[in-house]
Amino acid sequence: MSYKPNIPFTVPMYLLIPETVTAKGSTKKIYPENGILIYCSFRTFGGTEKVVNGVLSVENTAVIETWYRPDIKSDCILRDLNGIDYEILGTPENLNVRNQFMKIKIRAIQGGA
Repeated sequence: MSYKPNIPFTVPMYLLIPETVTAKGSTKKIYPENGILIYCSFRTFGGTEKVVNGVLSVENTAVIETWYRPDIKSDCILRDLNGIDYEILGTPENLNVRNQFMKIKIRAIQGGA
């Protein structure tokens, strides 16, 4: 039985693949300003509640499905058209190991003071 996505891949996102740069003996990841345009399905679940230092907070998480791309790895960043960056949680799943579709859990990257 083969996997078929439930909804079409109509949401555009930019894939930002990091480049490693070594400067002054330390290695840093640099993300490009413009990424590779991909299309996916995007489903949120109202965020994920968690308690940090006794304070309840809501973390913006989502699951996306897209066509398989071997260059999508756990250190990549996905950016939507509103400019919100999402980090990949865990390893992207190659569905049925057929190199056809991927499922990726993502979390919005929050700025902090």
